[in-house]
Amino acid sequence: MSNTKLLIYSLLIIAVITGSVHAVANFSDLNILFSETVDYWFYIFNDLSLIYIIIPFFFIELIRYAVIKKLGKDIILDSVANVITFIAFIIIEYTLGLLAITKVYYWLHHNFSLEHLPLNIVTIFGAVLIADFAYYWDHRMMHRISLGWATHTVHHSSEHFNMSVAYRFGPLDAIFPIIFSLPIVMLGFDPLLVLSAEIFVQVFQTLLHTEIIGKLPKPIEKIFNTPSHHRVHHGSNRQYWDKNYAGILIIWDRMLGTFEPEVEKVCYGISEPLNSVNPVKVFFHGLTRLGKKLGETKGIANKFKVLVKPPDWTPSK
Repeated sequence: MSNTKLLIYSLLIIAVITGSVHAVANFSDLNILFSETVDYWFYIFNDLSLIYIIIPFFFIELIRYAVIKKLGKDIILDSVANVITFIAFIIIEYTLGLLAITKVYYWLHHNFSLEHLPLNIVTIFGAVLIADFAYYWDHRMMHRISLGWATHTVHHSSEHFNMSVAYRFGPLDAIFPIIFSLPIVMLGFDPLLVLSAEIFVQVFQTLLHTEIIGKLPKPIEKIFNTPSHHRVHHGSNRQYWDKNYAGILIIWDRMLGTFEPEVEKVCYGISEPLNSVNPVKVFFHGLTRLGKKLGETKGIANKFKVLVKPPDWTPSK
């Protein structure tokens, strides 16, 4: 699909979602919700899911590894490295959030925003929907721009696929989503609702990191992102590269030409294997490799292109 078509389709999707929410959200018969109520339910679905779904499911995966005789030192150490990168990511994210980002969100919301939307079921649904679409483009950018891939490659570098891999983050993973969430705030959505909706999309995708669940019924596979679709996304098989960027809805990939079904058995990892479970090396290897490529590239213009072109780009000789 050409870049012009991608832009037009994407702007139309954003306009339809935003226009629909603004048209419906102020109906007098819609109940206005207290922010405390909304925060409570997002707390249940977002934060507490770690306790009642993700950790228990991960232990089930460990039992499965033991049954099929794949539970070894490598998987254990890989999972430990995943958790350590997550802790580093959280520290960076909270530092950004507390020091600057929430203030920027509210400043834009109060000075450069469409009419502020009330907090009700329509705006919550709309926020999740548009956050999901923003996630698609954030995710796609992190694959197709070298600077993005330098941080996102951390997530893909594990040769295993389980719930712990969902928490394998790179050093800049908390920064790139800001580019896509700020415009949502400017569309009239409450900043805290936007942040909660983005976390909800992330939590949903966390649940897809498993080999235990096969393909789901066709209607679900057609509309939603599933473990099958996300296994493809993590595949190092050539036909699986840069496919299935979705968070919750796979329809974005189907509409924008990046969908690929799971057919061939998926081989996990990256084209240039990391071969390490050292959490420091795991966390920084993408930036280290990008720095090496920059050092080997001659010319200011080419160095800039190394940052913004796809990861496999090299200067023509």
